[in-house]
Amino acid sequence: MSRRTWSLFLLCGFLWGIPYLLIRVAVRDFSPACVVFTRVAIGSVLLTLIAVKQRTFMVALRGYKYVALYALTEIIGPWFLITRAELDISSGLAGLLVATVPIWSTIFASLAGDKTVWHHKRLVGMLVGFIGVFALVGIESFSHKANIWAILAVLLAAIGYGFAPNTIIKNLPGVSAIAINAIAMAMAAIVYLPFAYLQWPQHHIAMKSMLSILALGIFPTALAFIIFFALVDEIGTARASLVTYVNTAFAVFLGVILLSEPITTGILVGLSLVLLGSFLASQKPSTA
Repeated sequence: MSRRTWSLFLLCGFLWGIPYLLIRVAVRDFSPACVVFTRVAIGSVLLTLIAVKQRTFMVALRGYKYVALYALTEIIGPWFLITRAELDISSGLAGLLVATVPIWSTIFASLAGDKTVWHHKRLVGMLVGFIGVFALVGIESFSHKANIWAILAVLLAAIGYGFAPNTIIKNLPGVSAIAINAIAMAMAAIVYLPFAYLQWPQHHIAMKSMLSILALGIFPTALAFIIFFALVDEIGTARASLVTYVNTAFAVFLGVILLSEPITTGILVGLSLVLLGSFLASQKPSTA
């Protein structure tokens, strides 16, 4: 890859690795609903401006039924689950659990007709990844008394992340991903608006929390999508998706460095197995 491509790749990995850190700070003053609403409202405005300029907004809007399903499983559900879970678990653990997305994506792709999932390398990847998840959940739950329901909530969010793109690929092929995400975020903002209004904090809001919630909307929600799609244009979706593994590393290390979160045995064991399993599960067999 060129220097520009590597720069885009690492920048995207960083931007999608920081949400867990920012969420962990934001929930100190804001409810999960307030965090999600502010995040998607900012992201929707920024992405809509780009989609309108590219004249792709109306094309995506015609597929609103499929965009709504995507919004539910990619944004509305997962972002609330992850935000709520981070009241009880570390940002690094949340990021690691989300690294299981390629495994779930592989399973859903198989159900949609992609039989390459039965290739031995991908099967081994799924097995290794699931062992990593079970090891992580078991060690964290019993050794460090992490909240099992919070862990399962993030795993459910990861399943949603794995399901959502398959819906768009199947039903809206060729439609601008920026436009789709702009509309999906607007839908999510409408859903969370009344909850955010009722739960908006009445106490003094710390500057760190305010800056974190604003940064969530600008950087990992809007800017990261723009950079990711520029990366896809250069190296394709398959190779660009490997940024998932970089996200996880950033999430874990930022939590340790900036929030003084511990590097537990569960994270060390789970990180190795989940990343290895996800990498293998996301591979397609050679056609040589």
